[in-house]
Amino acid sequence: MRYMLLIYTDASAWEAMTPEEYQQVHSAYGSFTQRIIESGEHIAGDALQGIDTATTIRVRNGRPVSTDGPFAETKEVLGGFYMVDCKDLDRASELAGEIPDAGLGTGSVEVRPIRDLSDMPGIS
Repeated sequence: MRYMLLIYTDASAWEAMTPEEYQQVHSAYGSFTQRIIESGEHIAGDALQGIDTATTIRVRNGRPVSTDGPFAETKEVLGGFYMVDCKDLDRASELAGEIPDAGLGTGSVEVRPIRDLSDMPGIS
């Protein structure tokens, strides 16, 4: 089963890190990523640029309208993701708990199953 592990983080916590702390967390991410690649569970993953680079699109009166910034003001923002393929929700939750931001005390990881739309007409 495929799952998205959505990493929410408090950007100010990252900004407050010393270079040594940043390197330690960065190394932990590298180790985690390597482990799930080696286990065959990794499909994709990446970090996202800061919310100051975000653009939100809404359709109003049939026309797309763009605004700078994220959809909503919040302390925790989507900072990155992993897409994994593992046996069940328990394993996906276990992996989510190994993501460094989950253990920093300033972030969280949302685990969400990916819908299989392969049986929908017109979708391949």
